[in-house]
Amino acid sequence: MSSQGWDPYDETPAVLGLVPVEGRGSLPFALVHGESLVASASWALSTAGIDLYDLSVPFEQVREAGLVLVVHDPLCPLTPASFLAECVTEAQRTGAVVVGVRPVTDTVKAYAAEASGVLRLGATVDRETLVCPTSPVVLPAAVLAALDSLEVDDLAALVASLSERFPVRHLLAPALGRRVVDESDLAVLAALSAATATSSGSVGVDSDGLPDGLPDGGLSPDGPG
Repeated sequence: MSSQGWDPYDETPAVLGLVPVEGRGSLPFALVHGESLVASASWALSTAGIDLYDLSVPFEQVREAGLVLVVHDPLCPLTPASFLAECVTEAQRTGAVVVGVRPVTDTVKAYAAEASGVLRLGATVDRETLVCPTSPVVLPAAVLAALDSLEVDDLAALVASLSERFPVRHLLAPALGRRVVDESDLAVLAALSAATATSSGSVGVDSDGLPDGLPDGGLSPDGPG
């Protein structure tokens, strides 16, 4: 696999990766530990041995290549590379779409609309039965081949659409795989990753609070485990 990304004319088998930014505003270009969210997500894919492909390559060509496709949301920028690789392995093993998810922690209420149009709250939904899609979404080659198009602006909507046609498996993403929705969320994620690196006995931490061996301003998306 080429470090320069996927070459559609290279016959070497590969797993393809895509980091979409459309529909996400400017947040994918915000910084976490000195790197943009897009760069962090792309780095994680490369570290997992996944070839990024250029969006200039027509979808039809990607679909017909017979390869697994990993869609990695840049709003989950510190998802460990090891988790991405685990999701790919599961998709290859089962032939199902594999989705990274996190538990739902907010209170969720059922509701009903009355004839007057007023919404009336109902019972509290058991959060244990709910998950929140995060990243990645891994599409096996057979699933990709069956699609006419691929809409990646909203991964939750993509998962809902795929689940109507294909088997979908959920894998629990680690805490560093959480999704950010704004700058305050991003600050929490950065603090979590720094605290995780500091407390991990398996990863050394330098004076900047980053894992040993990394350049200043960059935190490996593979994380400290």
